[in-house]
Amino acid sequence: MDWTSKTVIIALTLMLSACSVSYKFNGASIDYNKTKTIQIADFPIRSSYVWGPMSAIFNNQLKDQFATQTRLIQVRRNGDLKIEGEITQYQQRNRAVTSEGFSAMTELSMTVNVRFTNNTNHEQDFEQQFTATASYESTRSLNSVQEEYVTQMSKDITEQIFNATVANW
Repeated sequence: MDWTSKTVIIALTLMLSACSVSYKFNGASIDYNKTKTIQIADFPIRSSYVWGPMSAIFNNQLKDQFATQTRLIQVRRNGDLKIEGEITQYQQRNRAVTSEGFSAMTELSMTVNVRFTNNTNHEQDFEQQFTATASYESTRSLNSVQEEYVTQMSKDITEQIFNATVANW
């Protein structure tokens, strides 16, 4: 390898390492030179039907999603990114009926309203609702499946929120 080839390789390596946008396999594309912090408010339950632990499960999963998938520092106020909202709906309904007229499947759904503010680029601000559902056989009681399915729906919704806020594909 001659001196010119080595110089070109070194220059290309330096230029590529100077890029400020970080792309990860999880889909996050964050300019860490501009965006360093995130403020995630606790989401209260504003649904007419309430299951006590739901808010804590959702809030912990949302914060964990950003903690494990980004290098953003979580702050209590004045974040470069801000996520806030409320759990607006939590309900169950019959999804399928047997030939005898009894419920065969029950669908559980959870809806979260999110307000996202990007203080480094307000063109990306939005307010949007995210919903997830889970179905179970009506022979099972809600109490027996509630924790499992609320955890599953929370994970689904937090992934939707993550993709809508920092995965700008």
